[in-house]
Amino acid sequence: MPEGPLAVVERLIDQRVSLQLRDGREIAGKLLGLDEHLNVVLDDATETAAEASRHLGRLVVRGSNVVALMAPSGARPRSR
Repeated sequence: MPEGPLAVVERLIDQRVSLQLRDGREIAGKLLGLDEHLNVVLDDATETAAEASRHLGRLVVRGSNVVALMAPSGARPRSR
């Protein structure tokens, strides 16, 4: 039986991921956790928008603002 999207993303916990937000910003950080609404908790996060970037630290991103969640190539999802 195929895995649902939440199960796939949960395998990326403790790895660096990038989030593309609805307003065009990109936030990268270590994925600490998420819930069924795809609210995401990142640690050591950095925001990039229009040639500027800033360090944000630990933050929660509301799932309704997330357009895409990307794992860098070479990331190895943990096995179940």
